Amino acid sequence: MAVFDEQQLRALPLFASLSAEQCAQLLDRHLESTHGPDQVFVMQQDWGESLFLLRSGMAKVRTTTVDGDEVVMSVLGEGDVFGEMAALDGAARSADVVALTPVSVVKLRAAPFAALLEKDAGFALALARLEAARLRDLNQRFAIQSGDATTRLLDALAYLARRSGAANDPQAVIPALAQRELGLLAGLARETASRTLSKLRTRGTVEEVDGGLRIADLQPLIKRGLLPARSKGG
Repeated sequence: MAVFDEQQLRALPLFASLSAEQCAQLLDRHLESTHGPDQVFVMQQDWGESLFLLRSGMAKVRTTTVDGDEVVMSVLGEGDVFGEMAALDGAARSADVVALTPVSVVKLRAAPFAALLEKDAGFALALARLEAARLRDLNQRFAIQSGDATTRLLDALAYLARRSGAANDPQAVIPALAQRELGLLAGLARETASRTLSKLRTRGTVEEVDGGLRIADLQPLIKRGLLPARSKGG
């Protein structure tokens, strides 16, 4: 994979308002790394002296309850920035980041990032929009935790699809993931997630494509209020 450069950075929505020179400042002394599935590459309680950009692949942001149960806070896809809050306030990181698939990661220094936020209102507004979108996703996911297993799994699959594709498409192909991961994201036991997924396959709602999964029929999601009636792109 070629070295990540200013042009690729500016192609991402968060950095679109920046000049080539500003992007070069952000990429000064950046580091690139690759990680395999299940590898923890950002650890909870680490100090936030840098932020990260997911160049390819998918990862999960997780924490644990006082009882030791894993909770998936969000899923990251290609082009996502993460670790920015700890980089800004200097506090310890609040969650682990774990690869779900093979990933390529760009590590950026926090100081140039914070300096540009103070100087560039457009950049600061883009970050605020990013955080607002993440909060909306989190609110929806927690709002359906009292729903039935089918609703929760469909919502998790649509969320994964949107994170998998560049077009925010709930019908994008989801990479092959362990059913345990699907269950964690949906808030279901692995066995319940497996049974529910089998039912969705039998009904033709979900299909297997290239070793992964794809939501073939959006109507069950629309009926449950998980997608607006006239939207296929989330």
